[in-house]
Amino acid sequence: MKVPFADLKAQYFSIKNEIDAAIAKVIDETAFIGGHFVKDFEEKFGKAYGVKHVIGCGNGTDTLYVLMKMLGIGNGDEVITPANSWISSSESITQTGAKPVFADVHPYYFSIDESKLEEKITSKTKAIIPVHLQGQMCDMEKIKAICEKHKLFLIEDCAQAHFSEFNGLKAGLFGIAGSFSFYPGKNLGAYGDAGCIITNDDSLAEKCKMYARHGALIKHQHQMEGINSRLDGMQAAILEAKLPYVMEWTEKRIAHANSYCKYLSDVNEIILPKVRPNSKHTYHLYVIRAQKRNDLMQFLKENEIETSLHYPTPLPYLPAYKYLNHSPADFPVATLLQKEILSLPMYAEMTEEMSVFVADKIREFYKK
Repeated sequence: MKVPFADLKAQYFSIKNEIDAAIAKVIDETAFIGGHFVKDFEEKFGKAYGVKHVIGCGNGTDTLYVLMKMLGIGNGDEVITPANSWISSSESITQTGAKPVFADVHPYYFSIDESKLEEKITSKTKAIIPVHLQGQMCDMEKIKAICEKHKLFLIEDCAQAHFSEFNGLKAGLFGIAGSFSFYPGKNLGAYGDAGCIITNDDSLAEKCKMYARHGALIKHQHQMEGINSRLDGMQAAILEAKLPYVMEWTEKRIAHANSYCKYLSDVNEIILPKVRPNSKHTYHLYVIRAQKRNDLMQFLKENEIETSLHYPTPLPYLPAYKYLNHSPADFPVATLLQKEILSLPMYAEMTEEMSVFVADKIREFYKK
């Protein structure tokens, strides 16, 4: 049996008529930049999320950069973010002129370890960017309290956590703003790069919208120099067509995760992902910790099971951050996880037969 890591074509075929109609409408109206398709998606995503402002952008990385710039973060400042994440979380900090400061991650939940935050705070610290990794939210009550205590901006990276919840509140609603990516493989994904900012802050929303549109809310009336980071009409229409299905797809992801937990619970050589109490894990990824990880990965590949690593190298150890002079001792948990983490196939259109097959092959590997 062939089990892909994700199958975007299967999702397309499940709602083909809606997607085709959405694309045809954009072409028919030639509404490729701006227009009502973008506005319609922003309004509907905002309503579904329960937030006042949604600002569509070109991609998720830009949303972090735009937010920090409009919060006044720049040269000489520091921003804390997790050691285990995609580079967007840290490179956008550097792009503002600020310095990324890495904190180690939690051994069970893989996201930023809130107990390690205060030791990273200095007089230069301006913000914390927790990343809700894999669909699992961070302990936002503790992180929010730290930010309030030290008067720091709390910017949530929700790129992998669409509609995830902690204590009944959705990802992105705890801080000053939330950053989302709609990269094709996300739980709510476009057919190209796309992203958005959410916030309940009126002033910040206006500034972000202006900055992402060349510094102008009205064409040719530029109040500042900005950048070009617009959500295009085609991607907005596709996202709007998908939006009514995202909660159904999320429940299917949760069901597949439960199947993995059921069928892998007796394999002692792996550690299954834990769900933080009082939270809703939306399983953008299903990540295990595995002994002999690389050998297991190769065995699964030989049996046509596609897996992935999120992420093979902690950010502080990448060549891009060599100048920070970090050593493995600085981030012991992230260092350990890089040798063990393995992302198993996860997408809504999977079948239970697939999850059983994956579990059986993992069990077979460890019995050899």
